[in-house]
Amino acid sequence: MAVELIGREQTQARYPDESGEVVRDGVRIHWEVYGSGEPTIFLLPTWSIIHSRHWKGQIPYFARHHRVLTFDGRGNGRSDRPAGGYEEREFAADALAVMDATGTERAVLVSLSQGAQRALLLAADSPERVDGSVFICPAVALGDGLPWRGTYSWDDELDTDEGWAKYNRWYWLRDYRGFLEFFFSQMFNERHSTKPIEDCVGWGLETTPEVLIATHGRDPLDAEAQRELCGRVRSPVLVIQGTNDAITGLGRGTALAEATGGELVLLEGSGHGPHARDPVAVNLLLREFVRKLA
Repeated sequence: MAVELIGREQTQARYPDESGEVVRDGVRIHWEVYGSGEPTIFLLPTWSIIHSRHWKGQIPYFARHHRVLTFDGRGNGRSDRPAGGYEEREFAADALAVMDATGTERAVLVSLSQGAQRALLLAADSPERVDGSVFICPAVALGDGLPWRGTYSWDDELDTDEGWAKYNRWYWLRDYRGFLEFFFSQMFNERHSTKPIEDCVGWGLETTPEVLIATHGRDPLDAEAQRELCGRVRSPVLVIQGTNDAITGLGRGTALAEATGGELVLLEGSGHGPHARDPVAVNLLLREFVRKLA
């Protein structure tokens, strides 16, 4: 399919070689393919607060030697924004539909944060489609989380907007941009992170607080379900975890590596988005992981 460039960022380092849409259960999902060469590297969507452009530090690098597949997760980008249907199994089913639509028999999965749960579902339930999985700062219900998670109610109106009290549905509806600016300042807590923060705030403004509320209201995979999935993953696993991750914390990635029997690499001083903040380091780790699969 011809690539449509209208509305696309003019500073994009590489445009897709193919793009298209797949419709599953009435929801339109936009996908893109870059480059050629095996294996296919499948960059999965994270929380619908941003779309697939957050992988811009990986796409041009790997498309020189591999086929790279991405799609905008439901709720942002060029995909639909349904009122509901944001359960993890829906995202995993979307990923399989994208693989089928693009003729992708197998792939190496790469996920960030919330995308970890979709990657676990794919690796455990569809092992014949997965060569290996890389989890970057995974948002899972394993290991020790961060204290702020239990400090404020997400669902009740609060009498403060300070700090993590902004992680609240009523604040999102009242000052959505304020939440985005706070959240991404925490995601990129390294010095000199203005550019990735500005990028992500802009991408976050492409969806709505109502969509984020719908994603938060889904039935999550609990710790027991995630441990069961981890026990069924048979393909190689790499977990890349920032030691200063202020969104999910160091303990989540450490526990996921242990539960899957995967390799754990700690990036000293990195926050929750090392693939964007330090793409060279992350890309080299991804490259080595892919080489070991050959």
